[in-house]
Formats: sequence, structure tokens, C-alpha cells
Amino acid sequence: MTDLLELALLRGTLDHCVKCTICETACPVSGATPLFPGPKYAGPQAERYRVGAEPVVDASVDYCSGCGICSQVCPQGVKIAEINAQARNRLKRQQGVPLRDRIIARPTWLGRAGTPVAGLANRTLGLRPLRTLGEKTLGIHREAPVPRFAGRRFSRWARARTSPPGRRRVVYFHACGTEYYEPWEGERVVEVLEHNGIQVTVPRQDCCGLPLQSNGLFDEARDAVLRLARALSAHLDDEDTVIVGSATSCTLMLKREAREILALEDIPDLRRVAERTYDICELLLELHGQGQLRTDFQPVPEEIAYHAPCQQQGHWIGKPALELLALIPELRVHELHARCCGIAGTYGLKVEKYPVAMEVGRGLFEQIGSSGADVVACDSDTCRWQITHATQLPSVHPIDYLHRAYGLDRGMATSATARE
Repeated sequence: MTDLLELALLRGTLDHCVKCTICETACPVSGATPLFPGPKYAGPQAERYRVGAEPVVDASVDYCSGCGICSQVCPQGVKIAEINAQARNRLKRQQGVPLRDRIIARPTWLGRAGTPVAGLANRTLGLRPLRTLGEKTLGIHREAPVPRFAGRRFSRWARARTSPPGRRRVVYFHACGTEYYEPWEGERVVEVLEHNGIQVTVPRQDCCGLPLQSNGLFDEARDAVLRLARALSAHLDDEDTVIVGSATSCTLMLKREAREILALEDIPDLRRVAERTYDICELLLELHGQGQLRTDFQPVPEEIAYHAPCQQQGHWIGKPALELLALIPELRVHELHARCCGIAGTYGLKVEKYPVAMEVGRGLFEQIGSSGADVVACDSDTCRWQITHATQLPSVHPIDYLHRAYGLDRGMATSATARE
């Protein structure tokens, strides 16, 4: 019943397609490989030939990265990326989901297993013979940007301290990348919020289910996102409390994707969470517009590049990080205009898709090289890991520069990507 509802909701946009091919022009994947014929072909056009439990008519839909750019640019409002996600789910149900995809779609499993043995795990990730073995046995590309375990968990840092009372309160959704790989990013988010007089609550939480959804495991994704929604919703005890996240793909899952793709629109906890969720830079810029953001910034005499991830742009909030970085004296920022870095969460880890991901991101990597910047700011953790992997430059969350400009920095950590 749920699958039929999903299909009906998304198919309702199908006949709005006028075959203008704007999505084809914007798609970063179809331009990088002939294995994906384009979002119009794999989405609205092919969807008309998909019937019930019959085999999906074109398995090339699995090469869609799910970046969402096609849906963003469609002038008719066709849910192209979402239709493709549904088709991928049906394809996986027919063909089965590989063990590799089942493993990489569960970052909390990997994080909990790797954190206690982080030193050994990270050394293993740097050994080419073992990476080659992983490629041959699991299908994870030997060169893929696998992040390094931090060896500590953000949530333990958060539980060991008490956020001081403030003029308002936020609930922080830190996501898996911060929890296991970049805990310092979460610490900086909390400290910047507290510097602005905001009390931060960090509830117990788990994965949002996005990796499961992206790999066609819809039932598991529903379970994950509903658990998270219940955990976060329980802390929304007054009208002024909002949820803030620092991983743009994960906050987009809560805001919109879970309700649209997984047909969870009518679930009260999720709807409540969706209506109250902000990206960290979105919230800070809103505070600035209200005259509530502290602007006691110290000069940061550096030159950096900034990349807005494709799923950050899917929030339809502009590029708030750029506007916030512009408030920092002496910080020179090069805005990059490439649409996508190619990684798309777990997409670029797979042996058959890694070359596609690197080709998709090539334009971005070239822009970074020609910018002359020494550091790249980016709102998405997996995109940061991809950028560092491809350019060998450190990549950090924009919040790092606000943290430094406020004089809160105790030494900037950089990308968690494992280097060989």
C-alpha cells in the first residue's frame, strides 16, 4: 500500500513534463558517462512504461546519483529525481541489494565498529593491498574517499557538558559524519550557537536513513527516519524551539525527502520535525536578519574557496554560508559554480561508479585548482571528503571560519578523508 501511495504521489507530476530537456542539460551524470541516458529518459519517459511488478524497463536508472539537480531545474515541477529513486527501489527489489550496498548504507554500524579500534582501522584503510582486496570482494573502489575514524564520538562530548541557558533553545541533529568522523565540527556548531546566546540540546539519535533510501532499501529507511523523528520531536516542547543540523543532505532528508520519496507525509512526528528543521547556516543567517547574530568577528586574513553542495541547493535557501562568510573581515572567498562534486553520499564509493563520480566532479576540482585557495569550505561532509581526495586540499565546514572569527578556535582540524 505504501509503495502504491509513493508511486501515485510522484506520478502526479509525470504528465507535466514537456520534454524541454533542461534536466538533461543540467544533469552532471549523463554528461560524464553513456551508462546513464539522462534524467528525462530514465525518469518521466521510462516511468510511463513501468508496470506493476514487471521488471524495470531500463536498469540504467541505477546510475542516477540522486543529486536532485534535475528536480531543482525543472520548470514544470516534475519530481524527476524522486521518480528515479522510486524506480531504483523497484529495481533493487527485483534484482536484490548487494552486500556492499547493505553495509555502506548503515553508517552507524560502521561507526560503532570502527571507533573503538580507530587507529587500527585507519591504518588498514591506508593499506593498498587491503583496499584492493576490498575492491575485489565487496566492490568498494580502492581509491574511494573513505573517511578516517576520529576515535571518539561527538555525542559523548555533548553529554559530558551542560549548555548554558540562553534566550532560546535549539535541538542539534548532528548526523553520522559528525558523530564518528568529524566530532570537532559538531563541537564548533555548539560553541557558535552558545556564543550567540542559544542553549543547545543534543538528544540521543541515530541515522536519518538517507543512505538506506539512496541504496533502494526503503523499508529500512522508513524505520530509521521515523525513529529519528520520534527522538527529535520529543524535545520540541515549545513553539520557539527548532532543530538545527550541520549535514545538508541529512537535514534535507528530514525537511522533504523522507516525506516525498518514502510516502511519510502524514506521520505527525516527521511532519513536525520537517517544519522545524534548519540548516545551521540557514538559521544563523536568519538570526543576522533579525539583528540577533553577534558580529564581533576578528579578522581572518585568508583566501578560501566555497562549494555549495547540490543537496544544500535543494533546500531552496540560497547560499547562506556565503553571506555569513562575507561578514568576516579580511576573509576572501571564491564562490565555485560547479554543480556537483560527484560523490553523492555512497555513490562514488562503488567500484563501477567511482570513475563516474570523479568525472562528474572534474569541473569543480579544476575550479578549485585555478582559484588559488588553500582551503575549501563546503556544507556537506561526504562532499568535503571527496574534495580533499581529489584536490589534496583541506576541506572544512563554513562554521569553522565563524568559529575562528569569534575567537573560539583551538586549532582547526581538517577533512577526515583517509589518505594513502
